[in-house]
Amino acid sequence: MLSADEYLDDFWPNFRKTDDVLWKLERIQSFRQAGEPSWVAMMEGDWNRSLKLIDAETGAAGEPERAPPERFVRRRIRIVEQPVTPYLQWEMHVLALRGATVEQVRVLDAGEVAELEVGRRLPELVLLGTAVMYEVTYDKTGTHSGARRIDDREVIAACRGELDKLFTGGEDFRAYYEREIVPLPAPRVSL
Repeated sequence: MLSADEYLDDFWPNFRKTDDVLWKLERIQSFRQAGEPSWVAMMEGDWNRSLKLIDAETGAAGEPERAPPERFVRRRIRIVEQPVTPYLQWEMHVLALRGATVEQVRVLDAGEVAELEVGRRLPELVLLGTAVMYEVTYDKTGTHSGARRIDDREVIAACRGELDKLFTGGEDFRAYYEREIVPLPAPRVSL
């Protein structure tokens, strides 16, 4: 088990060594992103400012260590429940503006993974190639609290196989975004 800071300290060196697919599975419907100005604007009820900030951040080069290396593919699977939460509506706009050029994103309705969620929801996962996997953890408020690092290559290989199936069965992000997210009114947030 790693604290939030230990996770980041462990993640970035392993990220730089990734030479295969970086997988991300997102299941939680609401996170706290207190360090993100666009998220803060959305939480303050200023949706237009939030979208402008997302757009402005898209033009920034970002940290060099986070620039997408060309040596591996990034794939994200986003599980979505209806109705879409304000966080998820915000995240989908972030992915549309930032993520589309960096990663391949597929969307699955929560009903499509129900048979995999007997007894508990799917975990939040990050897999860096074939060497390391993290089950990323969050507290009850949706704030990142750390991760469980998994090095067992058989477990990682099995998870990669399952993620590949989910990804293959998922809907292309852009089609989902245009149909389900773009028409939505500004999210109503209650603090």
